[in-house]
Amino acid sequence: MIATETRFEDARRAMIDSQLRTSGINEPFVLARMGAVPREDFVPEGQRAAAYADRAVRLPGGGALPAPVFHGLLLAEARPANTDHVLAVDGGSGYLPALLEPMVRALAVVSPEEAAAGRIGSNPSLVLIDGAVEHLPDALVRKLADGTRIVTGLVERGVTRLAVGRKTGGVLGLVALAETGVPRLAAFDREAGWSF
Repeated sequence: MIATETRFEDARRAMIDSQLRTSGINEPFVLARMGAVPREDFVPEGQRAAAYADRAVRLPGGGALPAPVFHGLLLAEARPANTDHVLAVDGGSGYLPALLEPMVRALAVVSPEEAAAGRIGSNPSLVLIDGAVEHLPDALVRKLADGTRIVTGLVERGVTRLAVGRKTGGVLGLVALAETGVPRLAAFDREAGWSF
């Protein structure tokens, strides 16, 4: 058991040094949280060896644990504070809420389906989505107050990028930043329409 724990601790250190730092993620709070939360605890037993790979791990039931770089970028851009009321849209692993919990004032966790339908409960100051969305449905945007910040993955023409935004004047716009491979959340897909 001790050898296994040591192996995963080594894998966490390697993730920080060879994935996060080499991708320009050097914020001390990000490195500290990602070094403290064991990713292997958020995947099934048979997939624990892949928990620190530089790719997403698909989970039973259709969810995923995105690659470490996505979570590092997400946290670095969001800069969650101890004054934030955060809404975490969990992609199925529970890892993102575990990263956030000690850093913020309040944390609510919902599924992608609940968020897309606007069933989010209290009014967050920050929304973090643990995956990529094609769009943010009106049902969700209407529930957010002006000034609410959001950080998510965004799918544009088949490419996923980290995106940030803020609701202002009743409108929530997203600006795409770094390209990052992150699993798409089907609950945020646009409805298929006619095309010619």
